[in-house]
Amino acid sequence: MQVILLQRVAKLGQMGEVVNVKDGYARNFLLPTGKALRATEGNIAQFQTRKAQLEAHNLETKTEAEGFAGKLDGQTFVVIRSASDAGALYGSVSPRDVADVATAGGFTVNRTQVVLDRPIKDLGIHAVSVVLHPEVAVRINLNIARSPEEAELQASGKSIQELAAEAEAAAEFEIAELFDEMGAANVDGEDMGR
Repeated sequence: MQVILLQRVAKLGQMGEVVNVKDGYARNFLLPTGKALRATEGNIAQFQTRKAQLEAHNLETKTEAEGFAGKLDGQTFVVIRSASDAGALYGSVSPRDVADVATAGGFTVNRTQVVLDRPIKDLGIHAVSVVLHPEVAVRINLNIARSPEEAELQASGKSIQELAAEAEAAAEFEIAELFDEMGAANVDGEDMGR
């Protein structure tokens, strides 16, 4: 189906371009969201008359998004989730979760603006893209941890796996030290018995 774009659409084209897209993509996404019109002669003529108004609106929203992007870019938000000892989450962090935590942090973000490159299924600090306008995107960081204390440790640069390895090494050292003490006590006891 041929459509005329009313705004820039990533990986598709700029405002005013007539592009071919699959029927389902046009019917289910582009047309209902107001991002495009069917490319009929009437709609193309209508677009030409509204072009200046659409460009002015696009510039206004882009300027507003750039101002908001300056505040949001690089922000870090803490997400508390249940996870296994190995650091795997019980579930995953969704775009809705990201939008909720950003909104709780004082920024108005819609879940449709959040772009996850891959599902977030483990503890740690993850970078996430937020598209505020078709031409303005920022990156925020999610610090996913089991507790606020763990989030602070992760923020200082330690991963959950490193902390677990340190705890395990400390426990092994204590056990080895205990066995050395017991072995020394047995040797002393044997020496006294002779």
